[in-house]
Amino acid sequence: MRFNLSEITELIKSRRTIYPEQFSDRKVHKEQIDLILNNAQWAPTHGNTQPWRFKVFMEEGRQVLSDFLAETYLKLTPPEAQNDLKLAKMMKRPMQASAVIAVCMERQPTEKILEIEEIEAVACAIQNMHLTCTAYGLGGFWATPKLIYSQEMNEFLKIGAKDKCLGLFYIGYPAIDWPEAHRKPLEYTTEWING
Repeated sequence: MRFNLSEITELIKSRRTIYPEQFSDRKVHKEQIDLILNNAQWAPTHGNTQPWRFKVFMEEGRQVLSDFLAETYLKLTPPEAQNDLKLAKMMKRPMQASAVIAVCMERQPTEKILEIEEIEAVACAIQNMHLTCTAYGLGGFWATPKLIYSQEMNEFLKIGAKDKCLGLFYIGYPAIDWPEAHRKPLEYTTEWING
């Protein structure tokens, strides 16, 4: 075996969503973010297009993101559908994290590779980010509020019209015990076809 399979299995099984409300004040260092993003780039990618793009909000940049999220939520959500608690959470979360990474897909100009395959590649990159956070003992949260798919978001992030923001990934040190979880046994999700 080339790698310690039991450690890799334990890492994968230990990955959890930890919300910004559960982060401590301890700061994540830029060098940690660098490694998280470098590992993200080793995701599988059809045609080696490497469609992932990252916009990292740290320090005062988190307030810029918080202000944008609040303004855009109020702009795009009809008044009768607005929720004060949701708005407050959206504004607080960037400030509760050490870093927030807008993970985007840059659409290949020739569009030779199907868009869904580019989206899948970026999703794999996000899994690599989350696993690296887990190895560091950092909390990670992949958030996908509806407004990230808007033209306003593309303009804010300065990405192209055919590009997409696929999530905001919040990172911080947890202030809670590492959460437990479970999955269904394999027989509930797998069909073996042998001929």
